Amino acid sequence: MQTRNKFFDDMSQMMTNAMGVAQGAKGEAENAAKSLMDRWLADRDFVTREEFDAVRAMAEKARLENAALSARLDALETKKKSPARKSAAKKT
Repeated sequence: MQTRNKFFDDMSQMMTNAMGVAQGAKGEAENAAKSLMDRWLADRDFVTREEFDAVRAMAEKARLENAALSARLDALETKKKSPARKSAAKKT
């Protein structure tokens, strides 16, 4: 027959309570750390992902427009140089 020892019952109950307190403290520490990190990031003026993607799209569009304008300018410069060479060739 097994007998119950009051000391072991009390120790078991105390350990169970201590584990509950430790888990509660862990949750509070995680929330406090997350809150601190959120405040720190907000103070640093970091951009959101949406803002970053919008600016990146604008930059990509500007790059494409720049390339198109550069090609157009090259075509116009080539066109301008071509008649000058022909007239110079006729004079000689």
